[in-house]
Amino acid sequence: MGPTASGKTGVAVELAQHLPVELISVDSALVFRDMDIGTAKPDAATLAKAPHHLIDIISPTEAYSAAAFRHDALRLMADITARGKVPLLVGGTMLYFKALREGLSPLPQADAEVRAGLDAIIAQHGIEHLHAELAKVDAETAARLHSTDTQRVQRAMEVYLVSGKPMSELIKKPSPLPQAGEGLGERVADDLQYRILPLALFPSDRAVLHQRIAMRFEQMLKDGLVDELRGLRQKYPLHLEMTSMRCVGYRQAWEYMEGEIDEVGLLEKGIAATRQLAKRQLTWLRSMEVVKIDCLAGDMQAQVSRMVAEAIGS
Repeated sequence: MGPTASGKTGVAVELAQHLPVELISVDSALVFRDMDIGTAKPDAATLAKAPHHLIDIISPTEAYSAAAFRHDALRLMADITARGKVPLLVGGTMLYFKALREGLSPLPQADAEVRAGLDAIIAQHGIEHLHAELAKVDAETAARLHSTDTQRVQRAMEVYLVSGKPMSELIKKPSPLPQAGEGLGERVADDLQYRILPLALFPSDRAVLHQRIAMRFEQMLKDGLVDELRGLRQKYPLHLEMTSMRCVGYRQAWEYMEGEIDEVGLLEKGIAATRQLAKRQLTWLRSMEVVKIDCLAGDMQAQVSRMVAEAIGS
C-alpha cells in the first residue's frame, strides 16, 4: 500500500522477479481499459515481466465498486493459492483494502423509487442543493464529498432515506463477523482465511513526494494525456460524472479541452488534485494497522523483499 508516486509498482514488479508471488492490482483507476497515461498504468513491457490481475477489466463507461473488487480479489487469491503461489496485492485504493480485510458495511441496497425522486430533485434544483440537504442529515459524509459529485451525493442521501440513518454512522458499524486470520491484530472478515502482511510505503519527507507528483504529472502531459482523453471521448459516450472521468488528471484534461482552463491551469490543477489524492491516501493509511516503510529510503526495496520473503518462507 502507499500514496501515489511512492513507488509501489516498482517494488511489486521486483518482488515478482524472485519470489513466488502473483500481483493483484488494488487500484480503482487501473480497472479501465484504454486509460493508460493518466492512470500511470504499467506499460506493456512491465506487465509482460510481472502480470497484474484486475487491470483493463472494464470499459470507461462502466462502474466498479469496492464490493466488486472484494469478490474478484477473493476469487483470484483462491486461484493463486491453488497454484502454489502467494497473492501480492498492490495499489493505493485504500477503500478496497479495507473492504477486503473487514468485509463490507451494512449499507442498504439501491432503491429505484427513492433514486427516481432524487433524480427529480437534482433536475429541478441541481446537485449542490442536494448536497446542502445532505449536510443537514449527514454532515460528516457531506463534508468529505464534493458538492458536484452527483453519484456519491445521491447515494449518500439515498442511504439516509432508505435506512433512516446517516451513511457515516452505518459505515462505522463493524460487520457481524468473528475474527479470523492474522495481521497485526486488526479485525479481519471470517471469509479472509489468509495470514496478512500489511506493508505501507510512507514518505519521510512530504516535499519530496510532492516533487515526484509534479514531475510525474508533467510527464503525463508530455506523453499525451490530452490526446488520450480526446481519443477516449471519440471512442466512448463519456460524460464528466462517470466514475472513470472523476479519476485525477482526466477531469482537469476535460476542463482544458472544453476551454475552461489553459495549459498552465491544467498543469497546476492536475498537480494540486494529485497532491490531494496523496493526502487522502496517507490519511487512510494512518488509520490502518500497517508496517510502515520509508519509500524514500535507499534500501526500501531490500526492506520490503526481506519482510515478504520471511513472511512466505522463501
